[in-house]
Amino acid sequence: MGSSLPPQSTTDKPRNRRRAALYVLPFLLLGLFYLVILVWWGLDPLWGFVILPPILGVSAIAWVAFRHGFDRQP
Repeated sequence: MGSSLPPQSTTDKPRNRRRAALYVLPFLLLGLFYLVILVWWGLDPLWGFVILPPILGVSAIAWVAFRHGFDRQP
């Protein structure tokens, strides 16, 4: 039994990447904003290197998920 999803055309790919970036960008900016605030309040800048990878990692996972359409597939 094959998939009931229609094949995606090559013109959909840039739009999907752009849509994924637009969905993830606010959360990425919010995480970076909080990181800047924490460092500005006096947190040791070394902790910024500890906090930054999870922010970037979760944003990358979210981008891949939105890019491949997890929100449109059952």
